Amino acid sequence: MSQPKSKLSRRTLFVGAGTVGAVAAAATLLPGAVQETAATPETKEPPAKGGGYQLTEHVKRYYQTTLV
Repeated sequence: MSQPKSKLSRRTLFVGAGTVGAVAAAATLLPGAVQETAATPETKEPPAKGGGYQLTEHVKRYYQTTLV
């Protein structure tokens, strides 16, 4: 039995890639596609005597993963 020839060719692949690129470019130019950036949290001034370590949620989560 012979297998059917695949319809996917290099030309089809490049046309598809070009279409995806064009759609991505159009999506960036649409006025409704602009997303507002989240407000950045205010950073605190470092202490005068050094010691800028802060126990944040990220640090607490890390310490939880190190428990045996």
